[in-house]
Amino acid sequence: MKPAPLRIGISACLLGEKVRYDGGHKRDSVVMDQLAPLMTFVPVCPEVEVGMGVPREPIRLEQGKGGIRLVGIESRIDHTQSMTRHAEHRAAMLEALDLSGYILKARSPSCGPAGVPVKGASRKGRGVFAQGLMARLPLLPVEDEGRLNDPAVRRNFLARVRAYRRLRDFFKGRWTRAGLIGFHEGEKLLLRAHDPVGATDLDRLVKRARVIPRLKLLAQYQERYMALVASPPGKGIPRPRQDRTPPRTRGLKRG
Repeated sequence: MKPAPLRIGISACLLGEKVRYDGGHKRDSVVMDQLAPLMTFVPVCPEVEVGMGVPREPIRLEQGKGGIRLVGIESRIDHTQSMTRHAEHRAAMLEALDLSGYILKARSPSCGPAGVPVKGASRKGRGVFAQGLMARLPLLPVEDEGRLNDPAVRRNFLARVRAYRRLRDFFKGRWTRAGLIGFHEGEKLLLRAHDPVGATDLDRLVKRARVIPRLKLLAQYQERYMALVASPPGKGIPRPRQDRTPPRTRGLKRG
């Protein structure tokens, strides 16, 4: 039986939808050519959904007295509160859709997952919508289209969304501790390929499954499992010890 396509949330502009502030789009060829055949996309544009319209005034993140704000560049209208409320509501709706991952627009003041410029601050920030989404769904695999241009990042993202799907499918039913032991046994090789040291730590957690409270076991296993899959393959492999003792010289006399 062919597996169902992965359901992935995505910034609508990356699909070619004309929802940008200038009436344009940011159709991404890697997303469309490499990932679209493997996924069912759920397009979202929080700026349009919150009522800003197309075209609209550009917005940006700014450092203010009360923290980072989402502000209209010309009008100085503060959209922080309305976008924060919308993010909470929309993230709950997306959670109900049982997504397997999310692709966000890089550097967007609403959608950027990291590295978004903040006027008046020395550090980069995170888009207001992305902040709400990632707070509601902290284990959901998230990337931006810029990073997905890197084949290694793209492969890891696919590995994460597939692993997240397996994890969600297992825990959505009436799971048992014995069932978790069986699930983990089937995931061992994958986890060890990413981080053998971390995988061994997770093995220990599973061995203690019968004595750990159910909700605590659920939270700890899911968090550690997704952290392992997010690690680049090969992380945690002990390096061969290098002998720093200088080689002994033979047949030479000092003096």
